[in-house]
Amino acid sequence: MLCMPIKDTAGEVIGVAQVINKQQGQAFTVNDEKVFESYLQFCGIGLRNAQLYERSQLEVKRNQVLLDLARIIFEEQSTIEQMVYRIMTHTQSLLQCERVQILLVHEASQGTFSRVFDLEVKDLEGDDAESRTSPFESRFPINIGITGHVAMTGETICIADAYEDSKFDQSVDEFTNFRHKSILCMPIKNTAGKIVGVVQLINKFDNLPFTKNDENFLEAFAIFCGMGIHNTHMYEKAVIAMAKQKVTLEVLSYHATAPREDAFRLMKAKVPSAQALKLYDFKFDDFSLDDEGSLKACLRMFLDLDLIGRFHIEYDVLCRWLLSVKKNYRNVTYHNWRHAFNVAQMMFAIITTTQWWKILGELECLALLVACLCHDLDHRGTNNSFQIKASSPLAQLYTTSTMEHHHFDQCVMILNSAGNQILSNCTPDEYSRVINVLEDAILATDLAVYFRKRGSFFNLINSKQNDFQKEEQREQLRGMMMTICDVAAITKPWPIQKQVAELVAGEFFEQGDIEKQELKITPIDMMNREKKDKLPSMQVGFIDSICLPVYEAFANLSPELKTLLEGVEDNRSHWQSLVDDNGSKNTPANNNNNNNNNNDSSTNNDDTADK
Repeated sequence: MLCMPIKDTAGEVIGVAQVINKQQGQAFTVNDEKVFESYLQFCGIGLRNAQLYERSQLEVKRNQVLLDLARIIFEEQSTIEQMVYRIMTHTQSLLQCERVQILLVHEASQGTFSRVFDLEVKDLEGDDAESRTSPFESRFPINIGITGHVAMTGETICIADAYEDSKFDQSVDEFTNFRHKSILCMPIKNTAGKIVGVVQLINKFDNLPFTKNDENFLEAFAIFCGMGIHNTHMYEKAVIAMAKQKVTLEVLSYHATAPREDAFRLMKAKVPSAQALKLYDFKFDDFSLDDEGSLKACLRMFLDLDLIGRFHIEYDVLCRWLLSVKKNYRNVTYHNWRHAFNVAQMMFAIITTTQWWKILGELECLALLVACLCHDLDHRGTNNSFQIKASSPLAQLYTTSTMEHHHFDQCVMILNSAGNQILSNCTPDEYSRVINVLEDAILATDLAVYFRKRGSFFNLINSKQNDFQKEEQREQLRGMMMTICDVAAITKPWPIQKQVAELVAGEFFEQGDIEKQELKITPIDMMNREKKDKLPSMQVGFIDSICLPVYEAFANLSPELKTLLEGVEDNRSHWQSLVDDNGSKNTPANNNNNNNNNNDSSTNNDDTADK
């Protein structure tokens, strides 16, 4: 006998070879040893290469299975049953066992299970095997001693003989045709590392025990299973949330829509002429009409621009839509229905006086009028900055132009609500165009957007290179028109301007009060009630930085709009005089007079602060 080790290139013994009984009764010689040793060197290389090849093939198979699992996770998210079934069939096929169980841990009690899925190898051979898309549930007894221990501790349990292990409950095999032999049980964790379930393999084929390699495979399976269960739960929650959202939208749509009876009454009402309502007047009195009068005035704008006939808008639908829009404005101090109506009136006056309806066309005129009436829908009396500071749901939904995006969404919701579909007779192309112009126009009312875009518009006007037949330039024109209409109160006669400014300041102060009380922060001066004596100077700053530049541009664009610029300049002089009056009251001489007459001083200061 000649016996020698087989070594790999690193000198590690990987086997033994022996030759027995040399022929002719001779003994093995030293030369035989040398030949055998040389031969075994090649055997060692061949064996090591074969082992590496087998491992690489096994790794390829492992990776392919894991890739299939990853695909399953992202494809099968409709139900937890379908996703679990696909994972169980893959697990059984690869690890070759009689039964696979996946048990989902009850969220409220870590040691108990809310659902138990079971798959036996015979299930894959039945008549319904090809059509089946879900595993059996609660069909097979649970050996709670093992699965419960894994769920509580997170440990992996590998048992070669179940009946020799104290944790195994032998009673689970009673009254069944199944007998537990080998068991491999492992926790399933979600992406946060929390145990969400347990996977259990029972009875490796050929009565073999589960190996360390099986554990490694199952560990990878458990990771993907955890991801799949987590994703499916999230998907199911999203589906439920979407269903709830649809129900909520249906309810809101119903309550946000004006009653038919109100629309019928408005439809039957007589609508005065635009001249009688003074809708062409740039100095239109914001407070001259009551709510019913403002609705009739809106109908007159649609009639005079021939939007009803051009787009085949049903008159009763238009009446109901106007009432619904009005209903969806909250009862806040300034950004309410009255403000929206005033913005629409100014847009109507500009379009008709300048005859820009010829440039814009009927479709864009419709979109702009709708945008003006809807541009502050569901305003809460707080600005974008407040939404961000308060981390409101709206701020989480929209990171820029927060409130303006919300106003647009509300606008589209009403337009799509039953009984309010004033665009229902538009062609698909017309509808798409109106919505696009509508969105741009409403977003343009964000002063941040105005500051970002006004430079190019001013350059265009100053260079006299404007050509509003070009869509890009017409888009700029529409955006700036929305701005001058939105802040048009600054152009009105002084008594109207002063009253509107006080309403704006009142709403700002209410926001400042909320910031102090709820957010525990000091508001900026314009929101700070304690700084209300600075209102005149803040108005002057507002006019200089925002209003004058844009109204000067429009005065250069159309002589008919110089009236607006003159109104701004006149109001600036009034606000400046109040600033000067405040300054004179704070001089040392005046302070001495105040010391002599405290009561009069108190009254005068209060009046100045209100101004």
